[in-house]
Parts: sequence; structure tokens; C-alpha cells
Amino acid sequence: MSDIKHLARETVQALTPYLSARRIGGNGDVWLNANEAPDCSEYQLDSSNLNRYPEFQPPALIAGYASYASIHGATISNDQVLTSRGADESIEILIRTFCEPSQDSILICPPTYGMYAISAETCGVQVDEVALDADFNVDYNAVEQAVNASDSQVKIVFLCAPNNPTGNMLDKAALVKLLSATKGKALIVADEAYIEFCPSASQADLINDHENLVITRTLSKAFALASIRCGFTLAQTSVIEMMSKVIAPYPVPDPVAQIATQALSEQGLEVMRERVAILNNNRMVLANALEQLDCVTEIFPATGNFVLARFTDSKVVWKAFSENGIIMRDFANKKRLENCIRISIGNVDEMQKTLKILNSL
Repeated sequence: MSDIKHLARETVQALTPYLSARRIGGNGDVWLNANEAPDCSEYQLDSSNLNRYPEFQPPALIAGYASYASIHGATISNDQVLTSRGADESIEILIRTFCEPSQDSILICPPTYGMYAISAETCGVQVDEVALDADFNVDYNAVEQAVNASDSQVKIVFLCAPNNPTGNMLDKAALVKLLSATKGKALIVADEAYIEFCPSASQADLINDHENLVITRTLSKAFALASIRCGFTLAQTSVIEMMSKVIAPYPVPDPVAQIATQALSEQGLEVMRERVAILNNNRMVLANALEQLDCVTEIFPATGNFVLARFTDSKVVWKAFSENGIIMRDFANKKRLENCIRISIGNVDEMQKTLKILNSL
């Protein structure tokens, strides 16, 4: 081992990093591997204050997101919102705020988003698991038992909904029961990165009744702003205050705040909702077409801007995509996801090219 590497913490030396779509890479001109939006809006920037540090929590951005989040029965105030460098930073801040290294643990329900475990391991926090049930839904009773076990050190439970990559949603009644059963023992985090594609399924209306409920959000998907790295945490003020002690002093650069605030304007929200309508239609067309293919054995719930499909032989499918310049996300090596490939929803041309290849197999 080099002189420098041995100076790193042992957990970091042993860590297998999360492989994002960009780190994995690929060759082609149709990128359907990162659940990105296929289009981008234009924004105006005021550069007159770039010599100054930005606001800790830009007021216009916070107010804009609080207003936007107050839909479908939810009432979110400004002091219940924290903005961060993507939802990924929110995940890490939650762990750093509430989990003691080498003592506490988080609980995840695999197969699910990989950054929960990576962030915990980076912070020296143990990762406990309660697998999704046979239908890939959360096993709420098993989660409750794990948190309430006499020897449990679980401080945070991460539930992704729509779940990445399986698309499953949360059961509100079961979630309420879990929140009540774990009150004062653990935070229950609902990761709603893809909630714009099914907004009525949000759990934000439960926040004011449950201090241990936390919701994470992002502008990377439906808002088509993956590049600016802007995310949000919704929770009661007590949680936001604790996280505010730990987050960096200037978490959101001023240009990011400007763009995000414009995206949350009335005009920006209209553009986002139009995009969602188009992508949801493209997703429906893709899912319906996949059902007719002999090479497809299973289609998971289509709730986000992606579809997870299980093929008879994903290697053959993957090879065909690669040879035709289409880059997907391969999940075939993940437990319970053998022969599965996740397809991000692109524009009409990208979906037609995808189906043309599949129809040729």
C-alpha cells in the first residue's frame, strides 16, 4: 500500500465507491442510464454578486420550494425546508447529524438506491438491511421489528418511493403505523426524488403530524436540472435545525440558487409539469410495448421516469443496445434483479430507437 493510502481511514480504504452513470460511462449518443430528463430549459443569471458568499439558505429559493411542496394536502413552511447540493448531500447530512460513528446504524430495504449504504459506510456507520418483500414492497412489520429490537442501533430508515430501481411506492397507512411505532427511536426518510411523476403519492402531508418523518427531494429529474446539484429536505423544524448545524456554511452557490428559483416560478413549474406529462406518456408507450415482447419476462411498476425490465437474457439485450449506441443501466448483477436493465425515459425518438432494437431481437 502506498504511503498516502495507509493514512486514510480504514473504512475508506475498504470502501467500494458508488458508481454513478457518469463514472461507469459508455459509448453512444442515446443516454438512458441516469434517469435524466431529455431536454433542458434556458435561464438568466445575474453575475453582479459573484464576489460575495451566497446566503446560507437563499430566502427566495426556500420560499419557492416551500410553496411548491404545499400541494396535495401538505402545508410546508419555510422553516421546514433545507436546501443542499442535491438530495445526496441531504442523505449524508442526515447520517452525520443523527448517527454516532461505530455505534449507530441505518436501515435500508434492498434492492434500492445505493448511496444510502455508501454514505453510511463513509461516515463509519453500520448498514442494516430488511429486504423488500416478494413483490418488492417495503416489509413494514419487519422494519418495525428491526428498529424496536432490544439490541437495535438503527437511527435512520431510508425508504425510496418511487423506489430506484424497482418503481414501488409506499403504503401510506402502513407508513403512518411505522412512524408511530418508531417515534423517538428512529427517523423514517422517504426519498421522493421521482415524486413529480406521481405527485399524489407524496408523503409530505404527514410531516406536521410526525416529527420523525423526513422527505428528500431533488431538481435533477422532473425539473431537468441534474447538472446544478440542488436538492431539498422537508421535515419538522426540529430536524431542520439539527441538520443546519452540520451542513456546510454555503451549501448552494448563488448561480444554482438563481436557476433553481426560476425553475420554481409559476412559469418554471408549468414547464416542469408539461415535461412530466410528456415523459409519463412516453413511459406508458414503452411499458405497453415491452409487455408484447417475447424477450421480456417481467416489467416492474412504472412510476418514475424509468422502467425496470427483466429479460430472458439481459446480456444479449445489453450487447444489442451497446452496438447501437444506446446506454442503459445494467442491474443484472444485483441480488434479485438478475437479467434486469433499467431504461430511463427519453424523448420520442430515443424511445422509438430503443423499441426498434428490442423488436429486432
